[in-house]
Amino acid sequence: MQDDKSTAHTREAELEELTANESGSRKPDGPVGKLLLCVAAAWSLFQLWIASPLPFVFGFGIFSATEARSIHLAFAIFLAFMAYPAFKRSPRHRVPLLDWGLALVGAFAASYLYFFYEQLAERPGAPILQDVIIGVIGLLLLLEATRRALGPPLMIVAIVFIVYSLAGPYMPGMLAHRGVSLYSLVNHQWLTSQGVFGIALGVSTSFVFLFVLFGALLDKAGAGNYFIKMAFSMLGHYRGGPAKAAVVASGMTGLISGSSIANTVTTGTFTIPMMKRVGFSSTKAGAVEVSSSVNGQIMPPVMGAAAFLMVEYVGISYVDVIKHAFLPAVISYIALIYIVHLEALKANMQGLESSNPVRPWLQKIVGFLTGLVGIMALALVVYYGLGWLKPVLGEAMPWVSAVGLAVIYVALLKLGSRYPELEEDDANSDITVLPQTRPTVMVGLYFLLPVVVLVWCLMVERLSPGLSAFWATVLMIVIILTQRPLEAFFRGRGALGNEAKRGVVDLWEGLIDGARNMIGIGIATAAAGIIVGAVSQTGVGLVLAGLVETLSMGNLLLMLMLTAVLSLILGMGLPTTANYIVVSALLAPVIVQLGQQNGLIVPLIAVHLFVFYFGIMADVTPPVGLASFAAAAISGADPIRTGFQAFYYSLRTAALPFLFIFNTDLLLIDVTWWHGILIFVVATVAMLIFAAATQGYLLVKSRWYESLLLLLVAFTLFRPGFWMDTIHDPYRDIPPAQFEQALGAIDSDSNLRVRIDGLDAYGRPTSFVILVPAPEGETGAERMQNLGLTLFQEDGKTLVDMTAFGSQAKELGFEFDQQIVSIRAPVDRWPKEWMWIPALGVFALVVWLQRRRRPVSSRHADATA
Repeated sequence: MQDDKSTAHTREAELEELTANESGSRKPDGPVGKLLLCVAAAWSLFQLWIASPLPFVFGFGIFSATEARSIHLAFAIFLAFMAYPAFKRSPRHRVPLLDWGLALVGAFAASYLYFFYEQLAERPGAPILQDVIIGVIGLLLLLEATRRALGPPLMIVAIVFIVYSLAGPYMPGMLAHRGVSLYSLVNHQWLTSQGVFGIALGVSTSFVFLFVLFGALLDKAGAGNYFIKMAFSMLGHYRGGPAKAAVVASGMTGLISGSSIANTVTTGTFTIPMMKRVGFSSTKAGAVEVSSSVNGQIMPPVMGAAAFLMVEYVGISYVDVIKHAFLPAVISYIALIYIVHLEALKANMQGLESSNPVRPWLQKIVGFLTGLVGIMALALVVYYGLGWLKPVLGEAMPWVSAVGLAVIYVALLKLGSRYPELEEDDANSDITVLPQTRPTVMVGLYFLLPVVVLVWCLMVERLSPGLSAFWATVLMIVIILTQRPLEAFFRGRGALGNEAKRGVVDLWEGLIDGARNMIGIGIATAAAGIIVGAVSQTGVGLVLAGLVETLSMGNLLLMLMLTAVLSLILGMGLPTTANYIVVSALLAPVIVQLGQQNGLIVPLIAVHLFVFYFGIMADVTPPVGLASFAAAAISGADPIRTGFQAFYYSLRTAALPFLFIFNTDLLLIDVTWWHGILIFVVATVAMLIFAAATQGYLLVKSRWYESLLLLLVAFTLFRPGFWMDTIHDPYRDIPPAQFEQALGAIDSDSNLRVRIDGLDAYGRPTSFVILVPAPEGETGAERMQNLGLTLFQEDGKTLVDMTAFGSQAKELGFEFDQQIVSIRAPVDRWPKEWMWIPALGVFALVVWLQRRRRPVSSRHADATA
C-alpha cells in the first residue's frame, strides 16, 4: 500500500512538471502571488476589451494592431519571467530580484512600440540609437523568455537565424548573402510588423487568446467533466468501451483546448485507469489517450491556433479553413475508434456494466434517428426563423436574440436540475457501473450553448473569429456567474449568496487560467516571428527551397517526405504553433512551386495542412513526444514504448496529408454538397480499411497478402484517379499555336493545363504548369481578351507578348517573353469514381476469405460490440 502511494505521488509530480510547461511552475506566496494573479486577469480583461465593440461605442481605449500586439507581448514576457523559473533549482515560491528586473525591462521593451508609436511612425526605417538599444534588449529578453517557457530548441533556432542575418557575407557557398547591419536587423525584427510583431503575434493577439480564454472558462464551468461523463455513458459498455469513450471525450475536449498535453492530462487521468480496468495494457491505454488527445489539435474550430494563422498565411476566410480541415479530422477520429475496436476484438475484451435500460437494436436506431431529425429540424427552424425576423426587427434583433438565448439557457438549466448533479470521479476509485446516458446528457446541455453561439457567429453571421469568440465568451461569463445560484434555486438548496460568490471565484480563476495558458503561445508566436522576419529579410527561404529541391531531385513525393521529416524534427523541440509557422514559412511555397513544375497544382491550404499535421505528430513521436510522457506518467508505462505505440496508432493521421495533397476532394475543394457527402462516406470506409490493414486484423488475424490487398483497396478508394489516369489519359495535347482555339473549346467549368518555360526571380530558367480556367466569352478571341493575354509567334515558338495590368492572366503567373511549351485540354472519359467498384470487389474477397477462417461461435459474439 505504501508503494502504491509512493508511485501515485511520483506520477503526480511528473504530471505537475509536464503541465508546468503549459502555464509556469512558479506560484509565489503572499502579495507577489496575488499581484501575478491580478496581472493575469488584467491581461484577459484587456483582450476582451480590444475584441469587443465597446472601445468604438465609448470612443476611448482604441488600439491599432501594432499597439495591441505590443501590449499583448508585454503581458506575455512579464508573466513568463515571473511564472517560469530560470533553472530547476530556482525558487518556486518566491520571485528573485533579478527576475523582477528582467520582467519589468522586458515588458517595457515589448511595450516600446505602444509608448513611442507616434515617434516611430515619424522615422520609419531610420532607427535612432535609443531604438536600437531597446530592440537589442527586447530580442535578448524574448529569447530568454522563450528558453524558460518553451525550452532551448526554439531559442536556439531563433538565434541561428539572427546570426545568419548578421553573418551573411561569411556564409559558405549558396548560403551566402550580402548580410544586414545591426540597425537594419533591429528595425526589421523589433520596430516593424515584419518580425517579432508580425502576423503570428497578431493572430495570437486578435484571435487565439479569445479562444483559449473561452476554453478555460468552459472547462472551469464544468464542461470538461461533462464531456467525459457523456462519452463514457454512451460508449463505455461496448467492447473496449472506455478507450472508445476516451477518443470521443478527447475529441470534444479538443474543441475547447489547443494543447495536446493539457488534453492528455485532463481526460487521461480518468480514462487511462478505466482502459486498464477492461484489459488494455498500460502502454496501449496511454497510447490511445495520446493519439486521441493529439488529434484534438486538428479538430476545428481552434486547431491549436493554426486555423487563425492559416487565415492570414493562405489568404482565405476562417470558414473556408474550417471547411477544408473538418473532413480529415473527423475521419481520423472515426478510424481511431475503429482501431480501438480491433484491439478489443483481438483481446476479446468486454465493456463496463451499463445502467441504461436494455433496449433492442431497432429501438436504439429509431431513437437515434429521431433525435438526429429533431436536431436538424430545430436547426432549420432557428436558421430560417431568425432569417425571417432579422428584417422585421431591424436593430432590435440582437436584443431579442439575447433574451431568447437567456430563456433557452434558464430552461435547459431547469431541465438539468431534475437530474442528479455530475460529480468529479476519482480515477483511482473502483468504477464498475457506468452512469445512465439520458440523465448525464440532460444535466449539462446548457454547456453546448456557447459552442452553438460560436459556430453560429462564425458560420451564419460570418463575424470575424475574434468577435465570434468574444460573444461566445460573454455568454460563457454569464453562465459561470449564474449557473450555481440558478441551479441552487431550482434544486431548492438555498444559500444563493454563497453560490453567487462561488460563481465570481470561478470567473476570476477562469480569467487567470486563460492568461496563464496563453503565456507559452504568446512567447512562441513572437519568437517564431524572428525566424519569419529573417526569412523575409535575407531571402534564405529561396536558398532552402533550392537546397530541398536539390535533395528531392525534383520529385514532389520525396520532397513531401523531406518536409514531413523536417516538421517532425523541429516539432520535437518546438510547440506545434511555432513549428507550423517556421516550416510553412520555409517550405510551403516551395512545395507549391515544385508541384507546378511537376504538373500538379497543389492548393496552398493543402500544403499548410500537410505541414500542420506533421507538426502535431511530433507530440507523439519518440524520443521527445511530451504527450506520450504525460500519458506514461498516468499509466505507469514506459514513455518511449507508449510513444511508439501511439505513433503506430497515428499512422492514419500521417497518411492523410499525403492523400489530400494528391486528392484535394478530401479537403472539400471545388466539390458539390452531394459529392462532399459521398467523399466523406467513401473516405471514411477507406480509412477504416487502412486501419484494419495496419493493425493486421479485420474479422480475424489477417495474413500478409490480405493486409497488402486491404492497403491497395484503401489507396484506390482514397485516390481512384491514379488508376483511371493509367488506363485513360485525362488530357489531350494541343499545339501551343492553337491556344486561342483550345480556350474557346473548353467548357465553362473546365481548365487548360499550360506548361511555361521562363525565368524565376533570380533570372534562372524554370518550367512550371499553370491551370487556366475558362474566362467569360462565347469565342476563343473573347476569352483571350477577358483573360488579358496576348501571344505572338516567333521561329515556331509561341511566346507571351503582353499581360494586361490587373488581369486574370497576370494573377495566374503569365509574364512577358515566356514560352508556352505545351497545352493539355481535358477529354471526356469515365468518372474516376468507377474505380471504386473493383476496389470494393477486392475488399469483399478479403472479407469472404476471413469469414471462412472465423470460428462459428464468434460470428454471433459481436452483438455487444
